[in-house]
Parts: sequence; C-alpha cells; structure tokens
Amino acid sequence: MARTSLETAEVNRRLARLSAVDEHIAATYPGARAVRQPVHTCYVPANKVDADTVRLWEREALAALDRDAARPEDLTEILGLDAEIARAVHPRVRAKLQNSPVEDLRIDFEDGYGRPGDEVEDADAERTAGVVAGWLREGTAPANFGLRVKSFDTPELRARSVRTLDVFLTALLREHGGLPDGFLLTFPKVVDVAQVEVFVEFLALLEQQLGLPERALGFEIQVETTQSIVDSEGRLALPRFLRAGAGRVTGLHFGTYDYTASCGLTAAHQHLAHRACDFARHVMQVSAAGTGVFLSDGSTNVLPVGDQVHHGWRTHYELTRRSLEHGFYQGWDLHPAQLVTRYAAVFAAFRDSAPAEAARLAAYTSASGGAVLDEPATARALAASFVRALDNGGIDAAEVEQMTGLPEAEIRKLGRL
Repeated sequence: MARTSLETAEVNRRLARLSAVDEHIAATYPGARAVRQPVHTCYVPANKVDADTVRLWEREALAALDRDAARPEDLTEILGLDAEIARAVHPRVRAKLQNSPVEDLRIDFEDGYGRPGDEVEDADAERTAGVVAGWLREGTAPANFGLRVKSFDTPELRARSVRTLDVFLTALLREHGGLPDGFLLTFPKVVDVAQVEVFVEFLALLEQQLGLPERALGFEIQVETTQSIVDSEGRLALPRFLRAGAGRVTGLHFGTYDYTASCGLTAAHQHLAHRACDFARHVMQVSAAGTGVFLSDGSTNVLPVGDQVHHGWRTHYELTRRSLEHGFYQGWDLHPAQLVTRYAAVFAAFRDSAPAEAARLAAYTSASGGAVLDEPATARALAASFVRALDNGGIDAAEVEQMTGLPEAEIRKLGRL
C-alpha cells in the first residue's frame, strides 16, 4: 500500500465542507430541461386576437412565400442562400408554414395593446380567454401560448396588470376546466428584484384561489431595462431575479427597443445587432447557463411589407442568423411574413453546419478520433443541434441517421444529457 503524509480523517473533514457546495450547485444549475424550446414567439395585441389569429398568420405567411419567394432560387437571390441549401430549405419552410407556423404566441396586454381603459381591458381579457379555450377545443392552439401582462414599473399599471391576469385565468379555467399545457406568462420591464418577488406572490395566490397545483404558473422575464442587467449597487441583477422566481422562471427574453432606449441610444442606433445589446445578451447567457432557463432574442421593427418585403426579409434573416450564432435559438416575430425568414434562417443555419457537426459527432461516439478532439460538453452541444432541427422540422430522423450514423433516440439522449 502506498504511503501518504495526510491523515485520512483530516482530508475527509475538509472535503466534507464541499457537500454544501454540491447541494447548492445541484439546486441552482440543474442543466437543460427535457422540453422543447420554440424557435420564436409571436406577439399579437390583445384587441387583435380572435379565433382566426393562428390561421391568419399561416395564410399570410404562405401568401408571402408564394408571392415573393415561390421558388428555391428566390431564396438564393433574396437572402443569399447557397443553391443546394435553398433547394433543401424551401420545401421545409413551406411544410412548416402549412403544418405548424406559430410555435409560441403571446396575447399582448402591454406595449402593443396600450391603455384602453378598465372596462375595455376587462372585456378583452375575458374574450381572449374564450378564444384560447376555443383553440384548445378545436386543436388549433400553438404548442406554447400565453399572455404578456403590463409591467410593475409604473404604480398606476400594477393593479391593472394583476387584474388582467386574474380575469383571464378565471375565464380560461371556467371555460377550459384546467390550465392547459404550454401556457406561459411574460413579465416585462423588470427593474428590481422586489417586483419579481411580488409577482411570484400573486401567482401563488392565484393558484390557491383557482385550485391550481403549486408552481403551475410559470413566467418569462423580459430583459429590457439596464436595471435588469446591473442593479443600483453594481451587481448583476439577473441571478437575483432567477432566485426570486422560486423555480417559476422559464425564460429570459430580450427587449430590443426598450433596452437600447434605456441605454440612451438614438432611434437610428436602436437595433438588435448593436454592441450594447450584445453586452446584455452575454449577461443573460452567463446568468442562465446551466439553470434550464431558455433564452430568447428580441425583435426587429423592420417589417417585410409593401415595397420593402425583400429588405425586411434580408434584415430579419441576417439578424436571426446572428442570434443563432450567438446561441440564442429563439426570437420574437411581429409580422406573419417574418415566419418565412424565421424558418429559412433556422433551417439554413442548421444545413450549413450539419455536415461538419455530424462528422465530429460520429467521430466522438465511435471513439475513432478526428481532426477535432471534442469534449463531452461539446458533443452534447453537437447532438442538441440535431435535436432542435428534428423538433422544428429542419431535418428528419432518416437524414439524421444517415449523416451521423446514430438513430434518433441516441441523438436525443446525448443532446438532452
């Protein structure tokens, strides 16, 4: 037996102190959630939401594709896609727009809605709850949906925010009979951890009054103020927001224009690719890493409409590709025609990287080595790319197995570890 200089009891006594660290890390950083992240969120003002909203987005998106990019060659000309990539992407975009164009939808009672008065907002909250119940009965509801309430940053809006949520949930549960899967709330313009704490308290009260399970109501925090990044004492704010969320926070969503305005940028420089936005997104990434909290990028207000369709599409496509390159796999869409470039960008980005990623993944799983020596964490990221593409329609299981040599079940297992 090898001789040592340290007594076993002394070693164990010191190492025992780290058990508390292990418990904290396990609780705070549980890793990726085994649920699918949508590629986008569509925001629709509450007064414009009706039974036909989802179908309307589908019709308008398909009409835009047929009118302005009916052929794969059009994607090459307008967006600069490689011809082979365009031939693979174009039919998949069409299929996606026909089958499940809206992956996530928020009924907006905040900036997109305004302040129409209490009677009108009460009526819209009750009416849109009925609309959602109708979608659920008909099987036309998006996989993910919910509402964005008014913020708590202005005293006169706080009670209105809570009342709208109360009216909506009361009506939805009365008509539907329970809280549907995929339901989420968006909590905007957070400037202090106390706002998160109070919002969580209201959610708990609503659960008690409505007979919902504990923590049934989850929410996303919109990062659209400088105080959401650095608080008044110079600390990173988001880790404290996440802790205050008490396990309810499912996502951090970036708000482009409120955030850039709060940084003092003029309108000409308020855009998603500004370096001020990059800083905020990097803080979001570091704060959410390992927590299972999804990240979503913001929107562009350059819309593909009128005689600006191609310009709007190029802008949206390039910004979506940029978001993907920065590790933001979800973003906001504000117009149906943006769905064309949302899926074109998501699918093209995957197709561009898939051959190299497949080769690296095959080399890792076969232990045969290769030109790049990947770590287990990178292998998980490689597999996760294929999982996302399987989920959103960018690839099918047969293609995955042909490219990687791995069946879908193995890819999903590796990508979710």
